[in-house]
Amino acid sequence: MNPSRRQFLWGTPTFLASYAFSGQESFAQALWSRSAYAAIYAPVDNDLYPIPGIELSRINPAFLRREVAYDTPEQPGTIVIDPGARYLYHVQEGGTAMRYGVGVGRAGFAWSGEATVHDKQEWPDWYPPKEMFGRRPDLLEQMGDLPGGLGMPGGPGNPLGARAMYLWQGRKDTLYRIHGTFEPWTIGTNASSGCIRMINQDAMDLYDRTPVGTRVVVLSPRKRRTRRWIDIPAE
Repeated sequence: MNPSRRQFLWGTPTFLASYAFSGQESFAQALWSRSAYAAIYAPVDNDLYPIPGIELSRINPAFLRREVAYDTPEQPGTIVIDPGARYLYHVQEGGTAMRYGVGVGRAGFAWSGEATVHDKQEWPDWYPPKEMFGRRPDLLEQMGDLPGGLGMPGGPGNPLGARAMYLWQGRKDTLYRIHGTFEPWTIGTNASSGCIRMINQDAMDLYDRTPVGTRVVVLSPRKRRTRRWIDIPAE
């Protein structure tokens, strides 16, 4: 194969996908990631507030957004969260899913079960539960009187980030959220109080894919299902 032909093939998603399937996944991902991830996680300047670009060197590349082959009995559109692996899957047609790295609850704050996306908000206000004020009385200094009570208005300083999806079980608010974060280096760790945190750019992507009423399944570590996936570079 002449050099020009080889350079052309190495720049195409089809070649990278086949290279990944041939067992050289990490090399193919590295080639594809140079430009693709820079674009995916670039600064966002056309939203209500600016969102900084992600310093990719501070995040384990395993937790960056990828389309993957995903063997699951769940219907397309379902969100499956695997806290043990620190991944969130948005199930798609054809046995694939969009996989996102997430931050999950630290010791004592983990949860599992099924819920529904009851509401979605852009740049949401944050209303910490009373129990959190007991653990973190310093938070009271950051709160103000909002229409929903004592809370923090949405914006760059808000821990819910640019987007939030509110999880309910039946008619009861679980108080758990899937939300963005301005601390992307915590993705892939147990750092939250039970909520599922995402890179803001990922939270915005999932938000656009997820209608109100979406089913959410949070796996229990004891009931964690064995799944197979192969990275599929997105085009």
